[in-house]
Amino acid sequence: MNNVIRRLILQEFEIYCEKPATELRYSSDFELLISVILSAQVTDKQVNIVTKKLFKIASTPMQILNLGYFKLKLLIKSLGLYNKKTLYIINLCKILQNKYKGKIPRTQKTLLSLPGVGKKTANIILNTIFYKNYIAVDRHVFRVCNRTGFVTGCSTDVIEKKLMHHVPIKYILRIHNWFVLHGRYICKARKPKCHVCIINKWCKYFKNIKC
Repeated sequence: MNNVIRRLILQEFEIYCEKPATELRYSSDFELLISVILSAQVTDKQVNIVTKKLFKIASTPMQILNLGYFKLKLLIKSLGLYNKKTLYIINLCKILQNKYKGKIPRTQKTLLSLPGVGKKTANIILNTIFYKNYIAVDRHVFRVCNRTGFVTGCSTDVIEKKLMHHVPIKYILRIHNWFVLHGRYICKARKPKCHVCIINKWCKYFKNIKC
């Protein structure tokens, strides 16, 4: 796929949804960070159900620490990997409170040093909270890129590098949410809804299934 077609695809997404947003519900930088950590291997809908209760009780690092390990684990127990996530969040809150006065660090390197924060989470925080030019590549973005031919690669790191190279700056802050929502509702893993897809005329996969 060449950059002319890539730009046409991004323009189509912009027309369809100018300001895409995460479906995670949050009211502070810290709440978004916790929500993204909790979202590993579960749906945003499941996370929102849990955080609706959690954030009413504890929505700052100190409040989470006061809540304690066992109460936190009980509150997030319906989510996958809850044991690891509980430990990550408690240790994360200790570092944020003691080292950063409860604030979220503003660099990728520092974010990646925090418990439970991987490349995807760090990039989402940098992009969404600090409006920095980072692109998070999750399973939806990875699938949409490879299936459509927008960019291709065998790892999320490869996809991220290619996106950063080919995506115009004006679209970098929005492409993650565009592709996540597209992958979640249209370009699904098992039964993609190709015939209602707004970019099917440029899609490598759609062209192949029509043959």
